[in-house]
Amino acid sequence: MTCLSPTTEDLIAQGQGLVRSLAARIHSKLPRSVDMDDLIAYGQLGLIEAARDFDAARGNQFSTYAYYRIRGAIYDGLSKMSCFGRAHYEAVRYEQMANETLRDSAEEDDDHGICDAETNAQRFRDVSWSLFVVYLATRNRGKDESNDMGVADPSSLTPLAAIIQRETSQRLLELIDNLPAGEAALIRAIYFEGLTFEEAGRRVGIGKSWASRLHAKSLQRLGRLLRSCGLGG
Repeated sequence: MTCLSPTTEDLIAQGQGLVRSLAARIHSKLPRSVDMDDLIAYGQLGLIEAARDFDAARGNQFSTYAYYRIRGAIYDGLSKMSCFGRAHYEAVRYEQMANETLRDSAEEDDDHGICDAETNAQRFRDVSWSLFVVYLATRNRGKDESNDMGVADPSSLTPLAAIIQRETSQRLLELIDNLPAGEAALIRAIYFEGLTFEEAGRRVGIGKSWASRLHAKSLQRLGRLLRSCGLGG
């Protein structure tokens, strides 16, 4: 008997519980002024995209594939809201970009399959450092008069830790300036100007999917450069 692949409609129906679960989890960390129904609506957009692009032949479960798409769509929607103060906006932006980083990593793992322990360890290090770059970059104030990058909550850091983080952030700005022109422009557009992948990609003459890949490559490059400088841990 031949097993039929689920239709897009089947997958959307299957993912409703995941949308509500992720929306509720994210909503619990947000100000009360944010409407839960808005998060569900954003998540539905991610679910529809995931259902449209899912390839059952690759052997993955749909829920695993859809997780980061739904979560990313919710944070994409939140990043466009104007009701947040600076601290909440930075937190949302970090979660949004961290989700993209983890999604890229998960999809790369799917493409490469099972690897040896050394390769897996290297991937873990790369992802960890990419997330560290995202953390620093989302707390960027841009190249203002002090040419400085802020921290989310300076009062939570010891004076020494605050100095180290400020120096690391400054070094990151210098490393971004030294990236290949297209990568530097993309990173500045995404993190300093808050553009979407589609908008940032259009600026450097590439599509959204290529912008996402170049973003992942650039984060990995920046993370390795920071690590080679002995910064960040």
